[in-house]
Amino acid sequence: MVVGSVTRDIGFARTNTNLSDGSGSVLISTNGTFVANALGDTLLSGSGLNPGDYTDLYPEFIFISQGVLLLPKPEDSNIYYLLHMTIDNSVDINAEHLLLTSVDMSLDGGLGAVVSKNVSILDDEISLGHLTAVRHANGRDWWAFCRKLNTNTFYRYLISPAGINLDGTQSIGDLSIWATGQVCFSPDGSKFAYYWRDIGLEVFQFDRCTGLFSSPVSVTYTDLEFGNGAAFSPNGRYLYITDVDNVYQYDTEAPDLAASEVLIAEWDSTYSPFPPLATLFDIAQLAPDGKIYIGTGNSTDKLHVIHAPDSAGLACNIEQHGISLPRYFSNSLPNHPNYHLGPVDGSVCDSLGINNGMSALAAEGLRIQAYPNPSMGTFTLSYPSIGQIGVMEVRDLAGKLILHERLPPWSQVHQVQLVGASPGLYNCRISWGPRSVSTRIMVVEP
Repeated sequence: MVVGSVTRDIGFARTNTNLSDGSGSVLISTNGTFVANALGDTLLSGSGLNPGDYTDLYPEFIFISQGVLLLPKPEDSNIYYLLHMTIDNSVDINAEHLLLTSVDMSLDGGLGAVVSKNVSILDDEISLGHLTAVRHANGRDWWAFCRKLNTNTFYRYLISPAGINLDGTQSIGDLSIWATGQVCFSPDGSKFAYYWRDIGLEVFQFDRCTGLFSSPVSVTYTDLEFGNGAAFSPNGRYLYITDVDNVYQYDTEAPDLAASEVLIAEWDSTYSPFPPLATLFDIAQLAPDGKIYIGTGNSTDKLHVIHAPDSAGLACNIEQHGISLPRYFSNSLPNHPNYHLGPVDGSVCDSLGINNGMSALAAEGLRIQAYPNPSMGTFTLSYPSIGQIGVMEVRDLAGKLILHERLPPWSQVHQVQLVGASPGLYNCRISWGPRSVSTRIMVVEP
């Protein structure tokens, strides 16, 4: 992870999502109360999200995990949909509406503008947060989900060129009482995890063609302190969950999910310097570098990181408070689906002629970038997101292998450290199966 900072007049507390361009510059972001543009100013007509008593009391941010979701409208590169909710019932602590706000990025000189706002697309008691989405098997459309409060019923929305529409409901698995927690799809969209306080964990199989869940497997807890975070590994096999004091790994390919549990971390009693708050385990997110980052549950300047989440057990290499941030943050990680997921090749829904993975990139031209370049031996590679394992090699001009590393599937960035490398030119190559791409690296004297 490359850590930087920029000052913006927007506060975040759990509810958080954003949209970036190809170079990583943020175009729009939201904290659930307003939408900000690339300059950090309020997007044209972007104030006043989620009106009600809660935002009247807390106008600066919303404290709901996965309380907002940003999705592109298929076949319209300018339109983005924001699905969002707030606490409508302050007694039972739940939402009573799922709201839709639409953004047109072609307006206001390319900074974007809100063209419709707070349109209710569902009027019912809804479990707070837990908004998530996955690409349809046709590679173009999206499925988005929320859950009816205190039930096992999911609301299923289809986002297509025709807009966003309720496609139906499905009742499956255990009843879910009001709870904290997190939901997530595996990067390939074939599995879905629902993790919540007091009951436990459920893992479903998912059909991206029909939008239906199946084969729920549950793990029930008797001593769970507070269910917080859940994230899949890049290969989709391992699932990580947090409960304030601990982090666990589950093997979703094991014959007995509960028996596959491995305790990979216990809180090491570390506190941030000032204010002295505990660096506990909170919400989790798989990042573009193929690592999983975990918040601390308090306003600290630290993140925990799982460096090798595709590896079993302690080999996943979790590092507590391993990332130092230039600012304190308040329990906020962005809620992002896998925007790079393509069609399910060969399925009945694979009918739009959309290419997957390397086929699509071959048509567009495969490129990688290194920055900074020149460097003193530490640089970051940026490359296309591919749903298969990659291999990165660095060689000197004589062909001698200097570094060989594995790149996780779906990753887009990778930090390289050429320890002790002599100044000069090096060839850097990334390969995915038979296809590869190269760039030149210049190492200079410190």
